[in-house]
Amino acid sequence: MTLKRTACVKLAIPDDRRDDLKRTMLTFRRVAQRFADRGWERDEDGYVITSRTRLQSLVYKQVREDTGLHSDLCIGAVNLATDSLRSAVERMKAGKNAGRPTFTAPTVEYNTNAISYFTNGDDQYCTLATYGGRIRAEFVYPPDEDCPQAQYLNSDVWEPKGATLHYDRDDGEYYLHVTVERDEPETELGEAENGTVLGVDLGVENIAVTSTGTFYSGGLFNHRRDEYERIRGSLQQIGTESAHRTIEQMGNRERRWNNDVLHRISKGLVQEAITHDCSTIAFEDLTDIRERMPGAKKFHGWAFRRLYEYVEYKAAEFGIRTKQVDPAYTSQRCSKCGTTLRENRTSQADFCCLKCGYEVHADYNAAKNVATKLLRSGQKSPVGGATNQLALKSGTLNGSGDFSPANAEA
Repeated sequence: MTLKRTACVKLAIPDDRRDDLKRTMLTFRRVAQRFADRGWERDEDGYVITSRTRLQSLVYKQVREDTGLHSDLCIGAVNLATDSLRSAVERMKAGKNAGRPTFTAPTVEYNTNAISYFTNGDDQYCTLATYGGRIRAEFVYPPDEDCPQAQYLNSDVWEPKGATLHYDRDDGEYYLHVTVERDEPETELGEAENGTVLGVDLGVENIAVTSTGTFYSGGLFNHRRDEYERIRGSLQQIGTESAHRTIEQMGNRERRWNNDVLHRISKGLVQEAITHDCSTIAFEDLTDIRERMPGAKKFHGWAFRRLYEYVEYKAAEFGIRTKQVDPAYTSQRCSKCGTTLRENRTSQADFCCLKCGYEVHADYNAAKNVATKLLRSGQKSPVGGATNQLALKSGTLNGSGDFSPANAEA
C-alpha cells in the first residue's frame, strides 16, 4: 500500500525569473481552458470528451505550436481538464446541473518530468520547467525545526513526486504543494487487536461528532463562512476590478483557514481512534450529503469530503481504515434499543426514544448508529474473524449488543 501526503512549502523565486514564472502560470491556465473547451464541445456522437488520450490528440499539437508551453506542462493541463470534465459528466449522470469547467485559480500542475528536487547540504530546492528555461527555487521552511514540511521533504522515507504550484495574491509569493509517498505493508492496515469501530456523524451545527462523545462544533466555521458570503455579495454588487481582486484575496484566506480547521479536526478524530484502539473509522456515505442534510450548503459538501480525505490518509499511517456506510435511518434509530421512528428525533439537536425513553444528543446517537451499521454489515474483523466492537465514551459495544465497560468505574 502507498501512503500519500501533501507538503506545502514556500518558494524563494529569483527576482529576475518571476516574470517567466508568471507567464508560465497564465499560459498553463489558458491551455487547460482550451482543452476543457474542446472536450465540452463533444465528439461526433454528442458526448463530452473525457478521455485524456483523445483530447490530447485533438488539441495538444496546436497548443504547443501556439504557446510554446513546455510539453510536460501541456500534459498537466490536459490532465486537469479531463479530471474536471469527468466530474461534470458524473454530476450530469446524477441528474445535477453541471456547466463547462472554467479555470481561474493561479496554479500550475507539475509532473515528475517538469520538476526535480535537490538537496545540497542544508539547502533544499527544486527546479521548475518554465519559459526561459528551468528556474531554481529554494525551499523556505517555517522557523520551527520540527515543521512537517521538512519532515516530509527532507526525509529518506518519503519520496517527492508531482506538485502543484500556487500563487498567493495576498502576499505575492509562490507555494509548492508537493505530493510525497512512501510504501506501507498492506498487512499493517486494520490490525487493531479488538477490531473496534469509531463512528462519526457529520452535520452543520456540529461538523463532526464521534461515538465516543466528542463534539467538534461548526459554530465559528459557519459564522466565518456566512460573513465571507455576505461581504463577497456586497463586493460583487460593486463590480469593480478592485472589488474582484479583493474577493479573490478573501477567498484565498478563507480556503487556508478552512483547511487548517479541517486538518485539526481530522487529527482529533484519528487521535480519538488511536486512544480507543480502533481499527476502523466509520463515516456516513458522502454521496449527495448536502441534499439530504437540512441547512447544508455547497460549502458543507466540500468540507465533509475534504475532512474525510484528511482522516483517510492520516488514519492509514496508523493502520486504521476509513469506511463509509449507508446513512439511512441513523438519525431516527435508537442506538440503545434499536427502535426506529421518525418521531424519535424531537428536534435537530434532541433525540428521545418513544419506546425505551433514551434521551441523548441527536448527533451523538447518530454517530453510534453509523458505527453500528458497519458492525452489522457482515464484515469480519481483520484478526481471525474476531467480533468487531463499537467505541463508546465509557466502553465498547459489539454487534450483538453486549456492552463492555472501559474500566471498573464505567
